[in-house]
Amino acid sequence: MKKKVYFKTFGCRTNIYDTQLLKTYIKDHEIVQNEQEADVIVVNSCTVTNGADSGLRTYINSARKNGTKIILTGCGAVSKGKDFFDKKEIFGVLGASNKDKINELISQDKTFYEIGNLNFIDTKIVSNYENHTKAFVKIQEGCDFACSYCIIPSVRGKSRSVPSKEIIKQVKLLAQNGYSEIVLTGTNIGSYGLKDKTTLGKLLQEIGKVNGIKRVRLGSLEPAQIDVSFKEILGEPWLEKHLHIALQHTHEKMLRIMRRRSHTQNDLALFNELSQKGFALGTDFIVAHPGESELIWQEALDNFKHFKLTHIHAFIFSPRDGTHSASMSERINGEIAKERLNILKDIVVQNNYEFRKKQKCILEILVESKKDGFYEGYDQFFNKIKITSKEDITKQWINVKKYECKEDCNYTRLEYEK
Repeated sequence: MKKKVYFKTFGCRTNIYDTQLLKTYIKDHEIVQNEQEADVIVVNSCTVTNGADSGLRTYINSARKNGTKIILTGCGAVSKGKDFFDKKEIFGVLGASNKDKINELISQDKTFYEIGNLNFIDTKIVSNYENHTKAFVKIQEGCDFACSYCIIPSVRGKSRSVPSKEIIKQVKLLAQNGYSEIVLTGTNIGSYGLKDKTTLGKLLQEIGKVNGIKRVRLGSLEPAQIDVSFKEILGEPWLEKHLHIALQHTHEKMLRIMRRRSHTQNDLALFNELSQKGFALGTDFIVAHPGESELIWQEALDNFKHFKLTHIHAFIFSPRDGTHSASMSERINGEIAKERLNILKDIVVQNNYEFRKKQKCILEILVESKKDGFYEGYDQFFNKIKITSKEDITKQWINVKKYECKEDCNYTRLEYEK
């Protein structure tokens, strides 16, 4: 019997890719855009925090009230799938290595628990992305790091890479289908190819040769992964002039407590080098992790001000069950944590504003959507711009010379460019 299937995606860019890949295996059923119409909801879950698990449970409890069958996949399938399944709260659990079974499993009326393994690598090509102007290409899976706060290696497995020939084949197909901006994603993309005697930099050199690709964006990198082969492509016009390099902290002692592989002084030297080459720079930062005393915080803040950061994903430490950090008894007052978080965000907002005011080059923008009367897109520095235009410019590339720089973002009128 043909069923209506809705996909609900939580979490990261990798999950966006995985959802699109799952959809390519649906052959005998109808994919719908409204979950109220669905007979089956496939939930591609995130489990990076305890809060993510809580949100997942809330969604599942709400979605199943109408008798809808719930299939759980993604990271939460590994960490919480057995619990949901044993309590009969979901119809099935689909491990990431079993994506190709989804059509068959939806067709049957028998509940299932197909968790699979953490050794798989996806090579099936995703050639189209619904409601996206850019395309995502997953180049690797898993992580070999052992950061004290992170659960991901235990639910995604060890790092393994998609063969470069498969990636290039996918990029070429996406370019033929009209996608000129691609985003490389994975659990830890900087580790690409290390077990296969190649590197992310070498892969990027090959991607840059594909006709039709105008911009390549990258997911999060680790500082130590910016090697010689990567630095060789920093001047390429197709590489986005924005890099997101995960620091997590700017104090040496905190990096050791977090079991990070980087060092503050090395990180600062790298960021200064990239900044001098004109890159906008983003990072992740965990505030109020156990061990972050007032003295350490003040020293970290002094260090932080020397990093020329223009973008930040900062968040307050949240203990994740099953990690070393969660076993550390010291906790920092919530109000103090919020204050520290806001200080970092305010510094980066000001940095970003100053960075945009200093720009003299033409901004290259892929227009992604229209919202509240403005067309919106991101320039090569991953800065948002709001555009006034009488014509529909969605999904178009535009070059902007004249624009107004405000604290929230840049603004322009299309007639300025005529």
